[in-house]
Amino acid sequence: MLIDNSPGKDKRSPRLKLVIPMDPLLLSTLAVCVALVALLYSCVGHGGASGYIAVMMLFGLMPGVAKPTALVLNILVSSIAAFQFYRAGYFRWSLFWPFACMSVPFAYIGGSFVLPVEVYKLAVGITLLFSAMRLLIRSPLQKNEINHPSLPVSLFAGAAIGLTSGLIGVGGGIFLSPLLILMRWARIKETAAVSAFFVLVNSSSGLLGHMSAAQNIPPTALIIAIAAVTGGLAGSYLGSRRLPLLVIQRALSIVLVIAGYKMILI
Repeated sequence: MLIDNSPGKDKRSPRLKLVIPMDPLLLSTLAVCVALVALLYSCVGHGGASGYIAVMMLFGLMPGVAKPTALVLNILVSSIAAFQFYRAGYFRWSLFWPFACMSVPFAYIGGSFVLPVEVYKLAVGITLLFSAMRLLIRSPLQKNEINHPSLPVSLFAGAAIGLTSGLIGVGGGIFLSPLLILMRWARIKETAAVSAFFVLVNSSSGLLGHMSAAQNIPPTALIIAIAAVTGGLAGSYLGSRRLPLLVIQRALSIVLVIAGYKMILI
């Protein structure tokens, strides 16, 4: 995001300008990349914030534009994914609410702190890569293998994920999904359904916090929203109704690897 400081402008109220490639080819490429990110993430119930931020940064959008734009796209795509997985019968309210009720307020708390970015991103990236490797070598869960987390454990985990999500500016699905699967608390598609709703409430909370600080939603979000919605519709439909469990699990592993390397290298 650029600030217009030309003569005669009130420095206390800078006029924000959109930073986006004006060349039609570059704009089309950005839209295609966003759609692909939305497709991949939505098939496993994620909104795709970490992927959107990485893509937009590569196209030259500043963090002040990329982060709120990613939250808007996250809300759109996770809403679609949540609807599709709910319609397919995979959503479990009893599993969702303990994580969500603690995650939302702690996401606000996390967003108010500024920690050493390099150290924190490295730790998060290593955690995501480890989770991806575990998923790659583990077969999909069967019905009789599912355990049920206790309420205190769910509340604590939700608070920790919310705090972490607020600190790094994502919806939290990249943390909740591997936790549910590796702890054998949910099957693959149930994990995707719960994660979609989880990302939706956390991203909505983050966007409200952004707007309460008297900041506008960048026009970028409106321009590339169509691409994100298109990818989200395709990915959530495939993930909830067409793709087999093993394919979704491998897709989730890819998502975690991408997110992990993004945290470490970008």
